[in-house]
Formats: sequence, C-alpha cells, structure tokens
Amino acid sequence: MFASAPPEGAPLHPPRTARPDAVPFLAAPGVELPEPDEVEEFWERVRERGTPLIAPDPQGGPDHAAVTFLWRGTESTRAVQVMPNKLGDPRAPEGNLMERLPGTDLWHRTFRLRHDWRGTYDFYVDEGDGPEAGGVGYWQWLRTRRRSDPFNSRLLPRRWGGEPVSWAEIRESRAPSDWEPRSGVPRGTVTEHGVPSEHLGEERRIWLYEPPAPAGGGSHGELPVLVLLDGEHWRPLGLANLLDNLVADGRVPPMAAILVDSADSGSRWRDLACRPAHAGFLTDELLPWSARLLPLTEDPARTVIAGQSLGGLSATYTALTAPHRFGNVLVQSASYWWPDGPEPEWLTGRIAAASRRPVRFRLSFGEQEWVALPAARRLRDVLEEAGYDYRYREFNGGHDYLWWRAEMADGLTGLLGPGV
Repeated sequence: MFASAPPEGAPLHPPRTARPDAVPFLAAPGVELPEPDEVEEFWERVRERGTPLIAPDPQGGPDHAAVTFLWRGTESTRAVQVMPNKLGDPRAPEGNLMERLPGTDLWHRTFRLRHDWRGTYDFYVDEGDGPEAGGVGYWQWLRTRRRSDPFNSRLLPRRWGGEPVSWAEIRESRAPSDWEPRSGVPRGTVTEHGVPSEHLGEERRIWLYEPPAPAGGGSHGELPVLVLLDGEHWRPLGLANLLDNLVADGRVPPMAAILVDSADSGSRWRDLACRPAHAGFLTDELLPWSARLLPLTEDPARTVIAGQSLGGLSATYTALTAPHRFGNVLVQSASYWWPDGPEPEWLTGRIAAASRRPVRFRLSFGEQEWVALPAARRLRDVLEEAGYDYRYREFNGGHDYLWWRAEMADGLTGLLGPGV
C-alpha cells in the first residue's frame, strides 16, 4: 500500500503550535469567596463538598457552567498554576496562573465550560524553593512541581507512575462505571508474558486477558481479540474490569485482549511512529504467539487494533499494512499530524494515494486538542472520499485518558457488539 517508507529522524515532539483561541477564563470566580476571617469555615465546606466548585454560568448560558479550581497555599507559596488537560498553552504558561485572595491562603481560577466537559488536571506549586519567578528556566522548573488536588477524591493512575492525576466533570454520571469492578460479575484473568521478537530484536512484555469461562462449562470457541497499544497504562486503568462488565452486560461477546508494553518514552517514539518492524511484530509474531495460549480468531472482521495518540497513529498504520489480520481500527486522539517536519501528515497522504482497504475505523478526538484536530479532520475527509466504513466524533475534552476510557467502551461495542 505504501510506495514510500515512513520518514526517519523526525523530531520527538508534536508541532509547536500556539493555542489558536483564548483559554475560556472568567474574570470573577464562579462562587462567593470568603472574607479573611471566614477562610477556615470556607475550607471546611470545601473539604466536605470537594473540588472543583461548579456554579451557574454568570453569563446566563444554559449549557455552560463556571468551574472554579482552588488551592490552599502556605506562607511560602509564591505562585500556583492550574492546568486542566488542554485548557492551557504550555507556550504561554503565565496564562494559567491562579490568583491569591488577599489576606488569605486561598488561590483560585475559574473557567467557563460547556456542561459536557470532563477532564484531568494538575496543579504546579511554587513554594519559594526554586529560581526567581519569571526568570530563565522558571517555567520549566515549575513544571516539575506537579501536585494532585487534595480536595478531590476522583483520581486516575498517572502515565509512567507517580502521584495520581485528579479529574472532574460538570454533569456527574449516574450510571455505574464500566471501569470499576462490579459485584456478581464473573472476572477474567490477566497474565503477563515476554514475547521474543526478531522484528524488534528484543523481547517485548505483554499482558493477555482471557474472559471468564462460560457459566455452564465448556469453552467459548474462537475469541474475538483486541490488540491494545500502551498496555502498561491500560492495565492499571482497569481494562480487565471494562471487558468483564461489557461481556456480562452482553454488549460484546466473550473476547480476548493483548496489551502491548511500550517500555519507555524513547521506545514508544521509535516503535509507534509508523515503524514497519513494530507492525511486523504485531502481525507476524504477537498474534500467532498469543494464539498458542488462547483460541483467538483469525477473522480480521473480529480483530481490533486500538491505540491513542502515537498509538492511534501506529494502530492505523498497522491495520492498513495488514488488513488480512486487522479489520478494525479503534483510536482516540491519534497523532495524524506526524511527523513534525518534512512530509507532515505522512500517513494521511499515503491513504489518499492508495485504494481502499477492508478496514473499519472508529475515531474520536477532543475539541480542545488544537494541535491534533486539524490533521484529524483532514484524515476523516480522506476516509470519506476513499469510501471507508468509519465513524468520527469529537468530545468536549483534551488529550486525556479520562475520555479515552469512555471512548474505548463505546468503540468496542460499536465494532464487536450484537448485530455488528
């Protein structure tokens, strides 16, 4: 399909594109802030209620709300930055600094957001132990002072470990989470393995998910299979819980999953940027190796490859080079802008120049992803023109596992569910 090899030596970063529109701040907080002698009582109420604080839109918009983030500082606190996912521009870090309420330890910042917004967020706190504020290296140093929200119990595991990341939503979901273990739901098993690879020249760690055995005994027969990139993070996020619940609800048939380790940031950039050797590993080595342990289907129409960000780029590339093995691509926030340099959006150009392959796509992107969205929309238009079976949607969020979890559930039911 690809007449030219993927570019090599591209920079290991996305395009340095400034945010095209202003961050949706509100000049005044969305809630009444305390007087200096009332601050202790205010913090007690915050501790009981949790953060961020959600209030009606002061501009009267029925579909918007004022979302106020709070931080309790110390006598040493010089500055606090709040960074909801993609609601700020790293190129203009001063734009997300919080304001201190005079005479108190209360720092605040309010955003005007649509009701369907959800996102993770971090604080970056300057306690006076670093370089001079605004000086050379200050903003880079501040990015090392990351903190979770102590007043918010909603947390996700952080990529590559470390303190969990806080998350929030405006309209609270009343439905039980697909990602939490449910009582009475049979549970599958997850096992860890090392898979030798001639393509990669090394052994690669993977995790295999096997669904619960049938209630009446016997076996499931050939299992549909999900190959999921960046598996080292999806495992602690609770992918096994998701599959257990989807199977128990009858939203997908009993299925297997192969979670592929990205090892580290350097390996991830090397492997997931349209690398033929990595695609060969998944197609020629990983699937046959896994099929010796589990009864996996060889039907591409019941095989899904999934990924996010660079993983979404790699999943797309792999399926289009091996449609006889991967008939379904499930991606969120894929890096279709790659590479940042000569031949930008290389994969989109190759798809436009080739005949249609028997591959279905389910794609979703965050409305706040100003770097990824233009390339995503161009890829969508190319799929439309080429006649591919695809679904594309944009959600009110950023480059965010909080959304990617929900999109994973919807994508799997749309590709493998009853009646598909």
